[in-house]
Amino acid sequence: MNTYPQIRVGIAGATGYAGQELLALLARHPNVQVGTAMSSSADSAARPLPRLARVFTGQVEPLNPDKLAGESDVVFLAVPEQAAATLAPPLVSSGVRVIDLSGAFRIRDTAARSRWYPATKTLPHGAAYGLTEHYKNDVRHASLVANPGCYPTAALLALLPLSKAGLLDASAGVIVDAKSGISGAGRAPSDRTHFSENHGSVAAYGVFGHRHVAEMEQELGAAVTFVPHLVPLDRGILETIYATVPAGTSDAQIIDAMAVYADEPFVRLTGDALPEIKHVAWTNFCDIGWRLDASGKRLVLVSCLDNLVKGAAGQALQNFNVAYGLDERTALL
Repeated sequence: MNTYPQIRVGIAGATGYAGQELLALLARHPNVQVGTAMSSSADSAARPLPRLARVFTGQVEPLNPDKLAGESDVVFLAVPEQAAATLAPPLVSSGVRVIDLSGAFRIRDTAARSRWYPATKTLPHGAAYGLTEHYKNDVRHASLVANPGCYPTAALLALLPLSKAGLLDASAGVIVDAKSGISGAGRAPSDRTHFSENHGSVAAYGVFGHRHVAEMEQELGAAVTFVPHLVPLDRGILETIYATVPAGTSDAQIIDAMAVYADEPFVRLTGDALPEIKHVAWTNFCDIGWRLDASGKRLVLVSCLDNLVKGAAGQALQNFNVAYGLDERTALL
């Protein structure tokens, strides 16, 4: 029986897609007491969330940073990066642990961070990059966990084992061709995410200008050509990744490198049975498959996850479980 004491949790940004997903997960967590659930703004009126009826019985309040700090052991920030950059430092200084779902604190290099996330002037002491499967020890001791982006999570889970095993030719660069559901753009309406614009269509965007590239390159130490596409689905990401490996590389070597996930509950290796979005939707799984060409030099990987779960709220909860010494599967399986 799990006898760990109740942990007081606060959420800022509970009305967004990722925030609602997170609140639904936390509400069923046996070690969590959801004390405060707030919107992203002090101007937002308190309101119920119909999607969470009989799951979360409270109301979402307007943002109140002092109350958030005073009533929480840990705070999840599911707010835009500008708001996270303002909210996180005083929370950390007051002794509250922070798990941030925005990009505000993901980039370690000052120059790169000032380009992509200019509102973030410095990283709080004890900040960790929260790609759970690769940085568990950092997450356990972090005062702030920067939850990775949805696109980088899918790409890095596929590529980091190869990089660490010396099987990724960094000089050749990596190509990541990604397809994402519309919820990845957030809940705020826009022409780009309007049903009439997306239904029956697929559109590329962010070519040579997407900030998630900085995360991928930071972790891989290789140039990444990243082209995301918006597809008419509500959730899910599928990435087709093109990489170069040393000539003569065998499939057995790829399998050995991927064996780092043997004991990881949320990474499923499918080998040459390439995964699909439907296999991972509404779950915290990342499925990874691959094909190696006959020359043993060209490798194509396919990585799939749910952008709102493993790409956001689920990975944040996984990091929470690791940080507090809980079974990382709690409330996720």
